Amino acid sequence: MARGTLINLATRLAGVVAVLGITALTARISTQAQGTFALFISVEGVLLALLSGFGVALARRVSHHGQQPRALVSAMVLACLGLGLVAAGLLWALSAWGPPAYSWLWLLALAAPLLLVAPNLAGWWLGQGRMAPMARVSLAPPCITLALLLTLWALGHSGLPWVLAAWVAAKMAVAVAILWVFWRAARLARPDFAALRREWPFIATIGGTNLISMLNYRVGLFVVERLMGLSATGVYSIAVVVAELLWFVSGSLTQATYGRIGTPDATRAAATTVRVLQLSVVALLLAAPLLALLAWALVPLVLGADYANSLLPLVVLLPGALLFGGASALSAYFTNHAGRPQVPAQVAALSLLVNATLALLWVPIWGLVGAAAAASLSYAFSVGLLVWRFARHANLPLSAVLLPSAQLRADLHSMLSRRPAGR
Repeated sequence: MARGTLINLATRLAGVVAVLGITALTARISTQAQGTFALFISVEGVLLALLSGFGVALARRVSHHGQQPRALVSAMVLACLGLGLVAAGLLWALSAWGPPAYSWLWLLALAAPLLLVAPNLAGWWLGQGRMAPMARVSLAPPCITLALLLTLWALGHSGLPWVLAAWVAAKMAVAVAILWVFWRAARLARPDFAALRREWPFIATIGGTNLISMLNYRVGLFVVERLMGLSATGVYSIAVVVAELLWFVSGSLTQATYGRIGTPDATRAAATTVRVLQLSVVALLLAAPLLALLAWALVPLVLGADYANSLLPLVVLLPGALLFGGASALSAYFTNHAGRPQVPAQVAALSLLVNATLALLWVPIWGLVGAAAAASLSYAFSVGLLVWRFARHANLPLSAVLLPSAQLRADLHSMLSRRPAGR
């Protein structure tokens, strides 16, 4: 578990460096350019979330059922390509007839048929708990994008169109590469659409859950764009990007233990979930103040004085983001072990309702701080509800979930002494 977490964390840190590099280049163009880029990748995130159930279903087949479903993989690839074509048409229409802020979505439409392939096929390795190949899949797009942008900059080409084009080209290249890897490894067989149909209720539920969660992360950004404009969106997006860096820490630990959380053994699954939850919270409690201090020192220096207005919203966002990141193991428990993705879906829906309502009320009054406060409060609400649902399902007292345990002390001692627990 430690090795997988370290691989994941190192990968995510490298990805953060690449994403921050892309953000710095974009933010330096203008706050409007940064706002447009933030909306662009947010729409992409909504699309990926809606159609992410294929990868989670594949991971569950591998981890929970112990299968290597090559025929199901082929059916999923064809389904992703077909749904990507439908999404391409919708994105094209939105770019042509939607608000001006979304006029660049025709570029995303070009990539849509391939956009869903890589993140969903990564479910094969997620189910096996193999972090190295997953690391390559997640790290490649931002690194390729940054390399392309630096090359273009050296050639004298800069501006928002080049940023968006490089982002799309990188996503398409990774999709083609991962299809080639699966074909060479004989992980594709004659498509079994009947197996895919049997998985469809689970896939649809996962997609709905992830869509609601993604909207919950981004609803404040969309509200700011509608009420305050693209420049304000660009500034607020920096607060969001920095606050969500916390989730790279907790996400690394959850992803490394995803297969273990999915074990059919209910006692082991619940114990692993509590262990990951508590470790994540401790790690984020240490990381959050450091992140705030670094942002306060570096954001105006690296991005420009205009982005200093993102720092107060960031401080307001961090407590909610800390709690929300710590609870990622709970969603994995309900999805992978219990096979009940509707539970995190219901919690996320309530959180989205709270977030959107408060943002619409508070942004006109407090501006960017209002959006941040709405998000932070909704995250805290959703975590509290999810902890309660988990404790009931696992037949555990709330104190066993919330209070530091002997296992947490052993894990921390093991980490600090750099030797495995029990030796």
